[in-house]
Amino acid sequence: MDINETMKINLEFDKEQEVREIILKVYEALKVKGYDPISQIVGYILSGDPTYITSYDGARSLIVKIERDELLEEFTKTYIKNL
Repeated sequence: MDINETMKINLEFDKEQEVREIILKVYEALKVKGYDPISQIVGYILSGDPTYITSYDGARSLIVKIERDELLEEFTKTYIKNL
């Protein structure tokens, strides 16, 4: 790398990656506890009530770090990419 070259950081990519990791952790925690992860996450998105998400393994604390519109955006992007 040339010392005169300016480094670029992609904060959007970093945020997307963080959202994906949180979604996966929350999904797994819900699954381990015997819940239907999709139904619980949808309930949280629609209501904004974090009690739809188990506190097991810190899942509830993680999910509230993400705005619900960011969750919807990530789900929509992923859905469209996989059509």
